[in-house]
Amino acid sequence: MTDLSAPAPDGTPVDTPVPRLLCDIRALAGMTPESAGAVWKLAESGRQLDANLIRLPARQRVDTHTEPDLDVLLLVVTGDGVLGGPDGPRPLAEGTLLWLPHGSTRSVTAGEDGLSYLTVHKRRPGMQIRRR
Repeated sequence: MTDLSAPAPDGTPVDTPVPRLLCDIRALAGMTPESAGAVWKLAESGRQLDANLIRLPARQRVDTHTEPDLDVLLLVVTGDGVLGGPDGPRPLAEGTLLWLPHGSTRSVTAGEDGLSYLTVHKRRPGMQIRRR
């Protein structure tokens, strides 16, 4: 049985946050072309961020929407596509990093080979009941 109050073998207290390897994004992004939606999510307890790896098959689309509260970073991992917005379409290619400020309207459409992208944003607060 492990004594959780005792330090780790290197002397680090066991409740001290340490960097951790989560996954190989490239391997997940290269999943079968039929895989779609969120193929990975950051789920560690106590986190301050949310992150998702999204896979869109060829020519599939995330419809136009507006994120009112959160800035989002979007990193294209594999494939290509188009980001739609009020200022016109923008090409997406592997390695493209976008900042999507809160309040911005956008859509995402995958190209012929599909599209995988990582999104990172501040963690959403839990559901709250508000007065009208």
